[in-house]
Amino acid sequence: MTDGKDLEAEIHPLKSENRKVPENAGGPAGKEPRKTPAPQTRLSRCRTAAFFLSLFACLLVVFVVSFIIPCPDRPASQGVWRIDYNAAVAYDFLAAEDVNKDKIQDILFLYKNTNSSRSNSSLSCADEGKTLWSQPSSFGGNASVLSPLLRVPDLDADGAPDLLVLIQEENQVNGSIYSGGTGQQVSPPDSLGVDGTSGSILHVTRAGAHYVLIPCGTALCSRSVKGLYEKVSRRDSPLKSDPLWEDMLSAASHRLVVHSSGAIRYLMNVPGKAGDDLLLVSTKAYVLLDGQDLTPRWTFGTTQVLRKPVLGYYKPDTPAVLVENGTGPDRQVLLLDLGSGAVLWSQALPGLPGDPPSASLPTADHRSAFFFWGVHEPTDSNQTEPGAAGRRLYMLHPTLPGVLLELDNVSAPIVAFQVVLLEPGRHAACILLTGPASPNPPGLVSVTKQKVQDLVLAGRVVHLAEGGTESDQAVRDRLSRLRYRSEA
Repeated sequence: MTDGKDLEAEIHPLKSENRKVPENAGGPAGKEPRKTPAPQTRLSRCRTAAFFLSLFACLLVVFVVSFIIPCPDRPASQGVWRIDYNAAVAYDFLAAEDVNKDKIQDILFLYKNTNSSRSNSSLSCADEGKTLWSQPSSFGGNASVLSPLLRVPDLDADGAPDLLVLIQEENQVNGSIYSGGTGQQVSPPDSLGVDGTSGSILHVTRAGAHYVLIPCGTALCSRSVKGLYEKVSRRDSPLKSDPLWEDMLSAASHRLVVHSSGAIRYLMNVPGKAGDDLLLVSTKAYVLLDGQDLTPRWTFGTTQVLRKPVLGYYKPDTPAVLVENGTGPDRQVLLLDLGSGAVLWSQALPGLPGDPPSASLPTADHRSAFFFWGVHEPTDSNQTEPGAAGRRLYMLHPTLPGVLLELDNVSAPIVAFQVVLLEPGRHAACILLTGPASPNPPGLVSVTKQKVQDLVLAGRVVHLAEGGTESDQAVRDRLSRLRYRSEA
């Protein structure tokens, strides 16, 4: 029979081997083998030491950063501020631009202070910062510069886009190109052969050709930037031409055949399926034209248009346009689908003479918040005259189409208005420029910044239809949680 030890060895052979003590493992007889430390034990000690050294270094860095090196001071963002200028007049100009490159939008506006004392805080642009370039004007005394200045591709290869300046003198429009880097005249003035007015735009066709478009009554005047440059410089241009547009253009009048039922007031480049399309705003209709062959995509009739439309998003990532149809008590605010011209939202909202243009700001849900002025009187109001308390600013977000939020009530004359995102990821702001506008007599001019979120939390909820389930406070809370994004 096999004894118990042999049986155990058969069942667990490895266990049995581990128990055996090697005899004379390569050593001389009669001597015990030298014991050497296991390599795994030495490696384990090294790992432990490296871990504690790394931990100590991390703690040291945290201590230095937290307690020794002071954190840089971030500019405190005020929810509201106001700057007043006495005995001044303001101009209809208000823009946001990061002038000092600190990633915070700065507010630019124009005013004229009749008090010439140097003791006030107002300084001229020349007193602050450097002039990139300056060139004397060679325009005639009766000439006027048409707005806006158009940015064209870099024709003189100095690394900066050039500027096309349109000058109207009597019934002629002349164009000259200036270097965006040096201000030097790239091409001398040349007649465009048209008699258009302000409101010109630069349109790029699907062939990549650049054309200047100018409203000319019920027609659309156009000139190729390539042709304009080559004619006066007598040099080849790197710009492209578009054979289709050249065929459509009248050689004598430089006019394009467009479908407009009235005088063209505004002209806009708008996003299309294969490039920019053209939105014509006439006195009688809105017409969306294909950006290449200028065929109408849709037409929306109006009664009277006084303001330029505002682009935004009513449905996620679907471009829409906010339009104002009519004036005074007959005014309507509408949102149209840019792809089809269908009405997405409409509301009768009486307006007042001199109301500022509307505005929009993209939100994080890929829609837009829309801001517009008007007078929506509650049904139980005792006011006999609309707008007796002042101009009112309303906000609409497409997720709550049955609700308007009255943000502000302004009694002072409004010269300019904008809604801007001053800092990425932070808050949106309403900017108002109020006071007497030139050429009125001087008075108090003020520029005010208010945080949109603060205005929302204190706003008055206006229910446009019965049956709303959310309370006024729930509406305010919901709109105050909106997050805004920049277009870039």
